[in-house]
Amino acid sequence: MKKIYLSDAGPKVSPAIYGFYRWGSNDLEVKKMESIINLCLELGINTFDHADIYGGYRCEKLFGDVIKSKGVKREDIVLFTKCGLVVPHLSKPDVRVKYYDTSSEHILKSVDNSLRQLQTDYIDIFLLNELDPLSNLEETAVTLRQLRESGKVKNIGVVNFSVFQHQLLSSYLKIPIVTNHIELNLLNTSAFDNGQIDYIKQKYMRPLATSPLAEGLIAESNAGKASLIRKKLESFVPKYNAHFESIAIAWILKLGALPLIGTTSEQRIKNIVKSFDLDLSRQDWYELYEASRGNI
Repeated sequence: MKKIYLSDAGPKVSPAIYGFYRWGSNDLEVKKMESIINLCLELGINTFDHADIYGGYRCEKLFGDVIKSKGVKREDIVLFTKCGLVVPHLSKPDVRVKYYDTSSEHILKSVDNSLRQLQTDYIDIFLLNELDPLSNLEETAVTLRQLRESGKVKNIGVVNFSVFQHQLLSSYLKIPIVTNHIELNLLNTSAFDNGQIDYIKQKYMRPLATSPLAEGLIAESNAGKASLIRKKLESFVPKYNAHFESIAIAWILKLGALPLIGTTSEQRIKNIVKSFDLDLSRQDWYELYEASRGNI
């Protein structure tokens, strides 16, 4: 995969990114992590997305251990990680409810912990995982700028920020936000209606699409909309000689978006990568878009 710029101010990344957001505590096996990392690197995916909470707060450490054991050069991979969302877990007995924290103290503690867990000196892109309405945004912005100036963090991003939230943080930050992770797939096209995609493009960024296959629902759900979308995708299989999942991802790629892969299915990862060989026609793209809006 040829590396591309994430934004006009951001780093080069692989055009597909692997994220660990669907990994739970039961997924944290060395062999499974090694297998996924090996497959991604073989397919040209060198960009990996983490968060402090993934895998019951343990995913970063396992990834760091595996990468070190494989002897992968740090400069050959791109690492995202994030903080802000705090969730209850047995390892966090003091956390009784899901909440958000983007205070200066929490960010600094999280960054240092992520660096230690990932066994690296720097994070390529550090993201705020949702916006915490209780934090002092001025202090948050100062902290993010200081982390960037220190070299611990190379770039700043956000997760699922609305247009207004994106604008609000930008007004304090004074340095570029290089990515906004938004949910985008054929079962969820709300980013067209709420202005997220338009604003992301206005800021010269590529949309980064989380749950590009709707967490497997496009392939597996028999619910009305999912089933109808799957049938529409399957109708294009002979034309493009590709799996219907590849066609679903090709629909996202047509927007210039980058899919954030979350599946642990190796075949599904391969289907996603094969989508880069496809170029949907304009009419086919719109036919799928109309189907996603219930106009079949």
